[in-house]
Amino acid sequence: MTKEDELKQKIGEQAYEVTQHAATERPFSGQYDDFDQPGIFVDVVSGEPLFSSTDKYDAGCGWPSFTRPIDKKQVKQHLDRSVGMMRTEVRSQKADSHLGHVFTDGPVDQGGLRYCINSAALKFIPAAELAAQGYGDYQPLFKEE
Repeated sequence: MTKEDELKQKIGEQAYEVTQHAATERPFSGQYDDFDQPGIFVDVVSGEPLFSSTDKYDAGCGWPSFTRPIDKKQVKQHLDRSVGMMRTEVRSQKADSHLGHVFTDGPVDQGGLRYCINSAALKFIPAAELAAQGYGDYQPLFKEE
């Protein structure tokens, strides 16, 4: 079995196409679009922490939207001219997974960015399970005030 076949088997066909071939899931079809639970979203391929539910909002675009990544060093951006328009692609730093795109039409009071991310590129780690799954450093994001 090739490495590609192993990865496809591990994460599924859609996640493979999104992360490895820059595919886009249909709007309003992803499991995290209409999703509101406390926790973090990690790269489905590598598990690297990417986004927090504390920065997630409903942009109405059909994909999970975030105002910022947990750590800007965890994502990289590239100019994308693939569909006859200029966009900024967002990829994970470690695994180089295609995640989605970032736009400048986000909430102004939050910095003005909208990270429009494919659900298929993400795995959700609930806040209550952060320590158990090795993400205990992110628990302070969810402390009760």
